[in-house]
Amino acid sequence: MSQTDYLWNPPPPYSLPVRGSTRRLPVGRIFCVGRNYHAHAEEMGRPVDKATARPFYFLKDPSTLVESGATVPYPAGTANYHYEMELVVAIGKPGFRVTEADAHALIYGYAAGLDMTRRDLQLTAREQGRPWDLGKNFERSAVCGEIVPATGVLEAGAIALQVNGQTKQSSDLSRLIWNIREIIADLSGFYHLAPGDLIYTGTPEGVGPVSPGDRIAGQVDGVGQVALSIGEAE
Repeated sequence: MSQTDYLWNPPPPYSLPVRGSTRRLPVGRIFCVGRNYHAHAEEMGRPVDKATARPFYFLKDPSTLVESGATVPYPAGTANYHYEMELVVAIGKPGFRVTEADAHALIYGYAAGLDMTRRDLQLTAREQGRPWDLGKNFERSAVCGEIVPATGVLEAGAIALQVNGQTKQSSDLSRLIWNIREIIADLSGFYHLAPGDLIYTGTPEGVGPVSPGDRIAGQVDGVGQVALSIGEAE
């Protein structure tokens, strides 16, 4: 069989380590849920009424993926670079228009993640009614720890983040506005979910800026940790 002759070498697949395995999880799409904790929605000036609203999403390119423990440069174009601590769901089976009752069958595992954000650019885009890409979908902005194979659907568990050892975010997964089953069912009504898709499920209140030299550490009970160091600007 002949091989495709590319103009230049395509990038290698993006992947994450899996706890207890030598094999890695290849990453497809990265979906992010916006404003999925009431207190965070309020601190962003956009409170959510679940009775009249539905989840909304933005995407990060797989090339934005960074493994936990890395040092990343302070990104270009921003003076307000924020952390957002999140539970990440890794999809392991295909699904389209799944019900909430069947959503658990699509879950391969979980991870602790960071949705790093150029907040000033995001807010400018929001106020102008423009897409959030410059604020959210930029290089090295999706940080993720190892994938932990699931033993069930997470309904509760502490989620927390520290910067230089000082706690900045502290909440519980039970405070998600839309829980994991609801998110998967809703998202699968718009996309054919596939193995390797990641879902960042939203961040609690307490988001804030970091500077070069800062060290971020986050945890999700029953899942694991994520860590990131901020380097000097390029």
